Amino acid sequence: MRIPILLYLLALVVRVGLFALYPDPAYPDSYYYVDVARALAGGHGLSLDFVWIFAEVGNKIPPNPTLPIPGNAHWLPLASFLQAPFIVLLDPTTIASAIPTLLIGSITAPLTWFIARDAGARRSVGIGAGILAAIPAAGAVFMTQPENFAILQPLVAATIWLTVLGLKGRPRAYIAAGFLVGLASLARNDGFILGLAVGLVFAWDRGRAWLSGGRLAPQLPWRAAVGCFALYLVVMGPWFARQLVTFGSISPTTSGGSALWIRSIQEWNSITADPSLSKFLAQGPGPIIASRLGGLLSAIGNFAVIVCSVVLVPFLLVGAWVRRRSIEFGPWFLYAILVFAGATFLYPLHVPGGAFIHSAVGLEAHAYILSLEGVVAMVAWIARRRPAWNPSVAVPLFVGGVVAFVVATAPLYAFALEKAWNESRTPRVALASEMDSLGVAPDDRLLVIDSAGFKYFTGRPGIVTPDDPIGTIEQVARAYRTRWLILERDDIVSALAPILAGGPRPGWIGSPVFVVPAGDGGVARLAMYPICLDNSDDRCSGGPTLAHGGMATR
Repeated sequence: MRIPILLYLLALVVRVGLFALYPDPAYPDSYYYVDVARALAGGHGLSLDFVWIFAEVGNKIPPNPTLPIPGNAHWLPLASFLQAPFIVLLDPTTIASAIPTLLIGSITAPLTWFIARDAGARRSVGIGAGILAAIPAAGAVFMTQPENFAILQPLVAATIWLTVLGLKGRPRAYIAAGFLVGLASLARNDGFILGLAVGLVFAWDRGRAWLSGGRLAPQLPWRAAVGCFALYLVVMGPWFARQLVTFGSISPTTSGGSALWIRSIQEWNSITADPSLSKFLAQGPGPIIASRLGGLLSAIGNFAVIVCSVVLVPFLLVGAWVRRRSIEFGPWFLYAILVFAGATFLYPLHVPGGAFIHSAVGLEAHAYILSLEGVVAMVAWIARRRPAWNPSVAVPLFVGGVVAFVVATAPLYAFALEKAWNESRTPRVALASEMDSLGVAPDDRLLVIDSAGFKYFTGRPGIVTPDDPIGTIEQVARAYRTRWLILERDDIVSALAPILAGGPRPGWIGSPVFVVPAGDGGVARLAMYPICLDNSDDRCSGGPTLAHGGMATR
């Protein structure tokens, strides 16, 4: 057990180090999960005082637009459930949200070693793949984010491993896979794809036995399928019941079409787009095919960069070919096909924004083993043509070299992403520190593109700015009685971009009271404006008192 323990410790040290470099959540998914966890820990349940996207409230302004609203109509709650107990113990701190991510994600490294061992891989391959899982190439930086990356990475790998064990005559392992599918489905909407893969493996096993005319016996009895599904329902049954009672659907954003039938990603954040099947089909085959191909190409690109750091792609292809008939990797091939199909046909417009990356990390453990198996195959091929080569020496040398090269790429991606995340975080932190002095009350509602993020940094409730005409945005502001508008240069809807650039403002938006100038002299990185919705509010009349990075000027 020494090697698995060392791999776990390596993975944990790496993740702790990355957390120390950037301890905060970095993007809307992460902010949302932390906000939900803090609401749970505070005794508020799955109830949120912000709207991060209108799909969570029916894709329109509700008849009674109030806060708080029920949470998790779209994003699922497992990451928040795991954080909440630590927040209760350690208060709402970054380390409290990070602990489950760090501990769970580190399991992938020793798990990869066990999978490689059971697949009959060489010791050097198992160790090398475990190291890659501990420092997963370009994806390493995401593993400390308090959301689903670190959860799905081991969950998917373990599910596939248990499914393989079931095919080897251990039906209890297959039954246990159902429980893990349930956890994956409680973490991500696309967890059902993993369940579909597990179910198709059972169908393949029964079909193979039937087609053999009795020569082959099925490895998975019917009781294994029943048990697998039963454990899935043990996890997901209560959640389905909650969603039905709260929203009238087990998947509100899917059943309403807002996630599936959009024609552009802008429609995902629009309340005037009317995402329906008829409108989707009305655009014609050309745009539909183009968007599906775009999703596939983006998914391939994401996989090549995030999982393989590009370097591993040729080795993975070779290893996949060598192991193409291996029962140890058959379920992985099936799941990979389904995941790419989902990115192509179900949610292609969400792929460029990072939706596919969450699915891709679940493929990492087996992908790393296959990649290093490809290295072994290539070394063996060369050795057969160069008698001077000693494979017993060359294989560990080349496997180690490839692993070292890929690991060396991880800091490059990590520092680049953390730089971008800091550029977004710094203006938000600056504004949060000035809000009290600017007269922003604790219960003042913000109108802002990332309401979950500003809830995290400022503690204020908020409503997302929809990607619609300025008149619709005003309707939202009035319906929810928002008091302040916050605009950010790097994330802004088209109707509000001219205002941040210094263009004309409608009467209900006042002069900016806080501005974070851009270092390049261009449009400000962030600005906050008062919203005045009745004549008694005089904040929009007269000149502003500006705060530039904490320096107030008249």
